[in-house]
Amino acid sequence: MKLTGAQILAEVLIEQGATTVFGYPGGAVLNIYDALYENRDRIKHIMTAHEQGAAHAADGYARATGKTGVVIATSGPGATNLVTGIATAYMDSVPMVAITGNVSTNLIGRDSFQEVYIAGITMSVTKHNYIVHHVEDLADILREAFKIANTGRKGPVLVDIPKDITAAKCEFTDKLPIIDHPSYSIDNDILNNISDEINNAKRPVLLFGGGIISSESSQELTELIEKSNIPTCHTIMGTGVLSYDHPLNMGMVGMHGQLTSGYAMEKSDLIIAIGMRFSDRVALNTKKFANNAKIIHVDIDASEINKNVHIDYSVVSDAKYFLNKILPKINQQDRFEWMEQINTWQKNDYKPIDSDKILKPHQVMDTISSMAGEDAIIVTDVGQHQIWAAQYYRRTKPRSFLTSGGLGTMGFGYGAAIGAKVAVGDLRKVIHITGDGSFHMNLNEVCTAVSYNLPIITVIMNNTVLGMVRQWQKIFYNSRFSSTSPNRKTDYVKLAEAFGAKGFRTNSPDEFKEAFNTALNANCPCIIDCSINKDENVLPMIPAGGTIDDVITQWD
Repeated sequence: MKLTGAQILAEVLIEQGATTVFGYPGGAVLNIYDALYENRDRIKHIMTAHEQGAAHAADGYARATGKTGVVIATSGPGATNLVTGIATAYMDSVPMVAITGNVSTNLIGRDSFQEVYIAGITMSVTKHNYIVHHVEDLADILREAFKIANTGRKGPVLVDIPKDITAAKCEFTDKLPIIDHPSYSIDNDILNNISDEINNAKRPVLLFGGGIISSESSQELTELIEKSNIPTCHTIMGTGVLSYDHPLNMGMVGMHGQLTSGYAMEKSDLIIAIGMRFSDRVALNTKKFANNAKIIHVDIDASEINKNVHIDYSVVSDAKYFLNKILPKINQQDRFEWMEQINTWQKNDYKPIDSDKILKPHQVMDTISSMAGEDAIIVTDVGQHQIWAAQYYRRTKPRSFLTSGGLGTMGFGYGAAIGAKVAVGDLRKVIHITGDGSFHMNLNEVCTAVSYNLPIITVIMNNTVLGMVRQWQKIFYNSRFSSTSPNRKTDYVKLAEAFGAKGFRTNSPDEFKEAFNTALNANCPCIIDCSINKDENVLPMIPAGGTIDDVITQWD
């Protein structure tokens, strides 16, 4: 049958299982939006307040489900507004297909109204991108885009479609989705060598990241560490794979990780790193990183091997495949002496001081943990609140802690929370943890949550400053606070009401508990303003380029 390019796009979206898309209309995508209208009973479109919010929503949808998120934007500023969201997905290996309109092919290169070379702009932050020159190629390009986005190391793919291509017609044939099953092969001698190292190690540590979540291998990882009794730590992207109170979970590692994790890495004789990339927030000083240990690195992306730290054994593989291959070769053992040392460190690990009068960030997170339920999804922005959430939110599962780890995108949270809430519906609560700095960047998306009746609960750690940057200025710049006290006069309760949401102001633990309980039972978006002291610090903290020997555990 003959269809227009826009109709072909709609059919391929449905074919690929993309029944929910996020976006914002404009001139270059009018034909696409007409096709979405035509298929409104088969494709749900969520219109955000801004294209960046739409990109973050597609990202949050993908993180919460494992499916490929889809975002649509018009040409020019619509397309460029996606760039931060695309880069965020790229740095955290999130599958996304970004579809942009462009001016008609006869106008390309003429500085036409709302023309921009978005393929060139996004080349460094996409796995691949396409410009569609012929309508006959459109369906297969889109199919390839979905395949690339969700295969191997996942990530965003952009498809730029000129307006005349969306109007042109050609024959269209339905096809089944391309389900790619990459084949991995690990030499048996390598597996034997690695299993021997694990079985013979006296002080092993397993370190994992977001690759465990992407590969859906949480169960296999748990089997491995419990079988061999290996203490385990994770990057911020790996948060939620192990329960907070799992006896082998030492917590987050790195700049703001638990002291126990840092000490264990320092004293370990073997590090098994799976699905992580040794970023500068984990291996802060690559020359001194784990000098007493051999390192086994398993990652799906060969370019990450030996990029930041020297590796003794490397395996390029999907984490699930590797774990299934290595598990039968691992011996059951107790590692009594090593676990005794780990337990000693844990008893003396950093613990913040409670208060029954003022709001302390760790207690706010403790209250949320206790009241939100086992299935709640936590979405953060970036800054001090992000780390407090990673450190102290107790009940997480895979795909339940969504944060911008690689790019560190302030303003990520609300859009991502919208995507997550659209994905899970009424089945799960979505809690958005943010700071007043991050919230100001994309607070316009509250109107989206209200328009679609998405009962997202936003908890603002409101310290009136740019907390993380100010903390660095305090510690490393002799308290010369340059542009980190913006003196915003925003009344978040009135702001919530203006958008059609509910607002709460809290100054004490009891007030927060009452407000959060009310928000949990409200069938609408809620914003809770939590008054936090501006001198609350994220601790412990290892300075950039430092080691666990340089850790800071107190600072007035």
